[in-house]
Amino acid sequence: MSHIAAVLSANYRDALWTLDGDTYDGLTWQSPDIAQPTEAEIDAQWPAVQHAQQVADVENSRRAAYEAESDPLFFEWQRGDGTEQAWLDAVAAVKAANPYPPAP
Repeated sequence: MSHIAAVLSANYRDALWTLDGDTYDGLTWQSPDIAQPTEAEIDAQWPAVQHAQQVADVENSRRAAYEAESDPLFFEWQRGDGTEQAWLDAVAAVKAANPYPPAP
């Protein structure tokens, strides 16, 4: 997905538009009641949209790692078969392996 399509999908959800190619020249705006963003406005919004996508990727990776690595230790601890510290260490390891990106 081009950065133009990503920004429009994220920030102009109620707008109707099509994009032929990956450049602003290929944008056809079909929502007369919503102001069409300029290319400069789209470019300015891209870092925040890209950051949000990166955060979502990290959260998905963490979710999968928690399920595989720390959740079993949590349930062992709850049953009395493991320790709270083992679970906390596993959670910390997942976070360290999947850090959030710096804000734009």
